[in-house]
Amino acid sequence: MPLSMAPTCEKMVIVKIKGKDETKRFLENLGFVQGGDVDVISQIGGNMIVNVKNVRIAVSKYMANRILVNVKEG
Repeated sequence: MPLSMAPTCEKMVIVKIKGKDETKRFLENLGFVQGGDVDVISQIGGNMIVNVKNVRIAVSKYMANRILVNVKEG
Protein backbone atom coordinates (compact mmCIF):
# COMPACT_ATOMS: atom_id res chain seq x y z
CA MET A 1 0.00 0.00 0.00
CA PRO A 2 1.21 3.58 -0.47
CA LEU A 3 2.54 5.35 2.62
CA SER A 4 -0.30 7.86 2.26
CA MET A 5 -2.74 5.08 3.26
CA ALA A 6 -0.69 3.73 6.17
CA PRO A 7 -2.25 3.87 9.65
CA THR A 8 -0.87 6.23 12.28
CA CYS A 9 1.42 4.81 15.01
CA GLU A 10 2.08 1.48 13.29
CA LYS A 11 5.53 0.19 12.35
CA MET A 12 5.83 -0.10 8.58
CA VAL A 13 8.61 -1.35 6.32
CA ILE A 14 9.41 0.23 2.95
CA VAL A 15 8.89 -2.28 0.13
CA LYS A 16 9.53 -0.13 -2.95
CA ILE A 17 9.92 3.45 -4.09
CA LYS A 18 8.22 4.35 -7.38
CA GLY A 19 8.94 7.26 -9.68
CA LYS A 20 11.69 8.76 -11.78
CA ASP A 21 15.32 8.34 -10.80
CA GLU A 22 15.40 11.91 -9.47
CA THR A 23 12.45 11.21 -7.17
CA LYS A 24 13.96 7.95 -5.95
CA ARG A 25 17.31 9.64 -5.21
CA PHE A 26 15.60 12.51 -3.38
CA LEU A 27 13.66 10.11 -1.15
CA GLU A 28 16.72 7.91 -0.56
CA ASN A 29 18.70 10.96 0.54
CA LEU A 30 15.96 11.66 3.11
CA GLY A 31 16.32 8.10 4.45
CA PHE A 32 13.52 6.31 2.61
CA VAL A 33 15.30 3.14 1.47
CA GLN A 34 13.92 -0.26 0.57
CA GLY A 35 13.77 -2.44 3.68
CA GLY A 36 13.88 0.59 6.00
CA ASP A 37 11.41 1.26 8.80
CA VAL A 38 8.94 4.14 8.80
CA ASP A 39 6.31 5.26 11.33
CA VAL A 40 3.48 7.66 10.54
CA ILE A 41 3.35 10.27 13.33
CA SER A 42 0.44 12.35 12.00
CA GLN A 43 -1.52 13.06 8.85
CA ILE A 44 -3.23 16.34 7.96
CA GLY A 45 -4.92 16.87 4.61
CA GLY A 46 -2.95 14.03 3.01
CA ASN A 47 0.40 15.51 4.02
CA MET A 48 2.27 13.51 6.62
CA ILE A 49 4.86 13.68 9.35
CA VAL A 50 6.80 10.43 9.50
CA ASN A 51 9.67 9.03 11.52
CA VAL A 52 12.51 7.61 9.41
CA LYS A 53 15.83 6.64 10.99
CA ASN A 54 14.84 8.47 14.21
CA VAL A 55 14.23 11.72 12.31
CA ARG A 56 10.84 13.34 11.77
CA ILE A 57 10.22 14.36 8.18
CA ALA A 58 7.26 16.12 6.56
CA VAL A 59 6.18 14.42 3.34
CA SER A 60 3.63 15.65 0.81
CA LYS A 61 0.79 13.40 -0.31
CA TYR A 62 2.41 13.24 -3.76
CA MET A 63 5.67 11.89 -2.33
CA ALA A 64 3.89 9.59 0.13
CA ASN A 65 2.09 7.96 -2.81
CA ARG A 66 5.49 7.05 -4.30
CA ILE A 67 6.56 5.06 -1.22
CA LEU A 68 5.09 1.57 -0.97
CA VAL A 69 5.00 -0.01 2.51
CA ASN A 70 3.78 -3.09 4.37
CA VAL A 71 3.05 -3.60 8.05
CA LYS A 72 6.22 -4.68 9.84
CA GLU A 73 5.92 -8.12 11.35
CA GLY A 74 7.39 -9.00 14.72
